[in-house]
Amino acid sequence: MSEHYDVLIRNASIVDGTGASRFNADVGIRGDRIARIGDLRDASAGVDIDAAGMVLAPGFIDAHTHDDRLMLSGGDMAPKVSQGITTVIGGNCGVSLAPMPRPIPNPVTPPLNLLDGTGEWFRYRDFASYLDALRARPAATNCAMLVGHTTLRVATMDDLTQAASADEIAAMRALVEEAMQAGAIGVSTGLFYEPSIAAPTEEVIAICEPLRAHGGVYCTHMRNEGDDVIKSLTETFRIGREVDVPVVISHHKVVGVKNYGRSTETLKFIAEHMALQPICLDCYPYPASSTILSAHRAINATRVTVTWSKFMPEYAGRDLADIMAELGGTMEEVVDRLAPAGAIYYMMDDADVQRILKFDQTMIGSDGLPHDEAPHPRLWGSFPRVLGHYGRTLGLFTLETAIHKMTGLTAKNFGLADRGLVQEGAFADLTLLNPETVNEGATFKKPIAPAIGIDTVLVNGQVVWRHGNPSGARPGRVLRRERV
Repeated sequence: MSEHYDVLIRNASIVDGTGASRFNADVGIRGDRIARIGDLRDASAGVDIDAAGMVLAPGFIDAHTHDDRLMLSGGDMAPKVSQGITTVIGGNCGVSLAPMPRPIPNPVTPPLNLLDGTGEWFRYRDFASYLDALRARPAATNCAMLVGHTTLRVATMDDLTQAASADEIAAMRALVEEAMQAGAIGVSTGLFYEPSIAAPTEEVIAICEPLRAHGGVYCTHMRNEGDDVIKSLTETFRIGREVDVPVVISHHKVVGVKNYGRSTETLKFIAEHMALQPICLDCYPYPASSTILSAHRAINATRVTVTWSKFMPEYAGRDLADIMAELGGTMEEVVDRLAPAGAIYYMMDDADVQRILKFDQTMIGSDGLPHDEAPHPRLWGSFPRVLGHYGRTLGLFTLETAIHKMTGLTAKNFGLADRGLVQEGAFADLTLLNPETVNEGATFKKPIAPAIGIDTVLVNGQVVWRHGNPSGARPGRVLRRERV
């Protein structure tokens, strides 16, 4: 009697997420797990997929997202599953949707407005309530969530321009403890942003203390990614050592024309410290960043494109220089008229981006902003761009290495057990792609478009994307971190 599976993927070229060479096999899935890998020609299945000519990879893990609200308001997660992503790490850059035990300021304090400009979604008094909401209304993708330091400051402090008092630190630390008990995987900071600039290193160390007992991670949008990037790396490593937890350097980059080429210096510095303590880093595959619009950021960019504006939404997708010519006035005056708003900043050299992407320990993260009117194309295009543009076209790395950076490496660094690998017993988070055509569909001119060459995506054994369309299935789960 032949074996029967819920899903059977036949004739696949398997890239298993370890970095090892591909091999040909069939994959049988029962429930949410990979039951068998091998020659299954005599087996049958409820869903039978012929993968001839295609690569079967682990579902991609997006190491850096701002999908905290999207999972609830747009649970089909089309920007993510369309590019092969099956798990997202949320709550980055110090910005999480919870906890918010008191009414959020109106207007919403930037950069928290990257998640929700109205304040409606900052409704979860504690982290457990937020995670319960994610479980009650599952998304198409899995998630693992960080609690944000900027959110904690807004939730507990009356004056964000000052260092936190002892009582405020105690209140934030209690919220971190609650979040970790509820299932958060760590704390993120956005020391680059105004609500947290005033926080000294000692404040961050103190509020992160609960991570020690829970085995959490510390992720950071560092204080400076330009002239003082080495100083900020030094601060980041100190925080990790003091709390005795792994550090994740978010979207590592060097910004500003005079810093072009300094990735050689930063990567050497990072590598030296990796020998001394656990350090990880992620990178998005573009030489332009995206965040809230401000004049002091815009003045240092070679080009700025507005991605959204609350009071002047008609200017989304337009270059700031053209808007200034049309409206008249100084940059500061025009930014004030547009604000609150978001922007894309062209501030990096692609040679640095390539060097960072190629670094052995670099994970891939999109850093996409799903609620922008005209988003950075990284929201829809990051992972296929790595595989297509940087991998196949420029030859930075093999397909096996690129997929490892998106799967096995990320699962290991974030402690996501039985994820990120195609192996028997692992969860059936899988992406089926055409290795000859896979590439970004999204561009800066047309930023909302599904990837090219992503055929089928499964999450926990269920098809969530097939032949260019979401299936409607929402099998995503809230993942906890296993100690590694």
